[in-house]
Amino acid sequence: METIAKRKQLDMLHGSIWNKLPQFALPVAATAILEQLFNASDIAVVGNFTGAERTAAVAAVGANSPIIGLIVNLFIGIALGTNVVIAHAIGQGEKDDVQKAVHTSVVISVLGGALVATLGELAAAPLLGLLNVPDEVFPLALLYLRLGMPVILLYNFEAAIFRSVGETKIPLLALATSGILNVLLNLFFVAVLHMTVNGVAIATVISNAVSSILLYCRLRSSKQVIHLEPKLLRVDRMILIRILRIGLPAGVQSA
Repeated sequence: METIAKRKQLDMLHGSIWNKLPQFALPVAATAILEQLFNASDIAVVGNFTGAERTAAVAAVGANSPIIGLIVNLFIGIALGTNVVIAHAIGQGEKDDVQKAVHTSVVISVLGGALVATLGELAAAPLLGLLNVPDEVFPLALLYLRLGMPVILLYNFEAAIFRSVGETKIPLLALATSGILNVLLNLFFVAVLHMTVNGVAIATVISNAVSSILLYCRLRSSKQVIHLEPKLLRVDRMILIRILRIGLPAGVQSA
């Protein structure tokens, strides 16, 4: 079984690169497209099933796109630091550093989610004010922004951990599962329960939480070096500095 598992792993360091590059890159591209479709599906559902309130609901969800893109791209860039640090440690055979980087990354994502939630309470209203969101849309847009963001960050850091060992299909499958769930929950909350922006925001939170939980469980059960152990969850200062040194400039550039 161990031999079969090793054979299935994508080895980017030996042999031809051309047949392996699409296997690695195409799932990453598909994952990025799916992430963009979350917001699009929210707009589609509220646009078709909220009746007289559809204009305000669509505007509320759409008004958040620049702010959500700003925050998500910042943390995706920081997650790139996780990817590089773990991959480098694996290449150097430094298993202790791999473990420290995996657990530090998960803690960073949770703390980052808490920070985004806090900023959502404090800064969401001023940010939407800068976008000149109309008064009738403003409360709905504020609600969507405050509910929709924190759990997205954990998924992106977990996905970066998997990509550091060349595994891109597992994050894609987790996101595809949560994407289908997001559409179904959108329809349930909006079309069945007659909710509006609060319905799609709750659906987004639940579906993103599911994708994060799926990756968390896979990391817990993984037999690879990226295995996650809850009792080891802590921030290693030197690893954090290395992640931010690489990831923060990339995140700022993306944002």
